[in-house]
Amino acid sequence: MFRYRSYLPLFTVPIVVAGLNTFSYIGNSHQLEEIWNVGCLLVSFLGLWIRVLTVAYAPEGTSGRNTKQQIASELNTTGMYSLVRHPLYLGNYVIVLGATLVFHSWWAVILATCFFVIYYERIMFAEEAFLRQRFGEAFERWASVTPAIVPRLRGWRRPRLPFCWRTVLRREYTGFFLIIVVFSILEVAGDSVAQGHMRIDWPWVALFALGVAVYSLLRVMKKRTQLLHVHGR
Repeated sequence: MFRYRSYLPLFTVPIVVAGLNTFSYIGNSHQLEEIWNVGCLLVSFLGLWIRVLTVAYAPEGTSGRNTKQQIASELNTTGMYSLVRHPLYLGNYVIVLGATLVFHSWWAVILATCFFVIYYERIMFAEEAFLRQRFGEAFERWASVTPAIVPRLRGWRRPRLPFCWRTVLRREYTGFFLIIVVFSILEVAGDSVAQGHMRIDWPWVALFALGVAVYSLLRVMKKRTQLLHVHGR
């Protein structure tokens, strides 16, 4: 589960299929539906921003995307980690929540939340067992005052390192692109189901094109250059 934790969105495919089968516009209005979808997109971008605030301050060897083994060069307890023990997973949940809200259905939100809890609970337990063994009393002190997934609203501790946009661009460009892809697909699918024929709104096409351009540029920069590499990050 730890190794394949990035594939959580695949577990929401049945929710998407079920949601589309009963999909209809809010108030039978395409305009209201578009406003709602933009709001849902902003919710998912809020989840991405939570991830940004986490990785932008993270030192090398922490908050990674490693999948084969647990890695932690130090115990990070500042920044987002001073508010919640698993800010990256919190960000993931908010991203999924935004996409689920597109269906404006309470059962879809509940199912997505249940999938999230089932999938990530064991992963968080394993990660914390590793940190407890590696950092001992320091981890226990931090964990005793920091909630696991629901952040406290006070107690922010300033990060040791400065905010780094190059780290953010290197590590979160895929998440940005996936959000745009998912919402573009849901937009076309929802319109097609509600109206009974294929409909493509050009503002969403423009957003998708922007996502492709940004993703392609940053991927080339990451793979072919050192522009996004920052020593110690």
